[in-house]
Amino acid sequence: MRIFVTVCLVALLVAGVVIADEGPFAGPDESLLLKRLAVATTETEGRLAESAVWEHWFSESPSTEVYELLQEGRKRREAYDYEAADALFNRVIEAAPDYAEGYNQRAFVRFLREDFEGSLSDLEKTLEYKPWHFGALSGMYHVLRVQSRHSAALALLRKAVVIHPWIQERGALPKEMWPESYQLIHEPGQEI
Repeated sequence: MRIFVTVCLVALLVAGVVIADEGPFAGPDESLLLKRLAVATTETEGRLAESAVWEHWFSESPSTEVYELLQEGRKRREAYDYEAADALFNRVIEAAPDYAEGYNQRAFVRFLREDFEGSLSDLEKTLEYKPWHFGALSGMYHVLRVQSRHSAALALLRKAVVIHPWIQERGALPKEMWPESYQLIHEPGQEI
């Protein structure tokens, strides 16, 4: 039974995420990491797979300089120096305008600075490059929720759960909105 569920989840992921309406698509390494994430059957497996995807996204930076700027921006954000973090992420985007993670990281800082429109714009740009970016989808969920756009927020969270069934925000998704692939990895009556 578990093999059947795994095969079904992988098929759903490939059909719904990798092909992504003839737009950008995940490369072989990223696709494999996303498949591992989609078929994780425990929270521990899910967290390990999630970490691997994030590391992959960070490592996609087109140069050492861009990678270092991104990491320094993350450090500044963690130190609550949002202005410096925003400036560093601006530099990432200037140096690598096609690098999705630069926009995603700046979106997070803009959200923390309560620049919700700026955050949404950056999240949309992230999803333009990576429609399967569960971090950007959950980020949009948070922005839309703050803006009281609850239906749209939940629809985006549902998309994120399809890609990452163990995403931290999953508990906010009403059970009637759980995707079938998500229901298959949980036991009946199990809380998420």
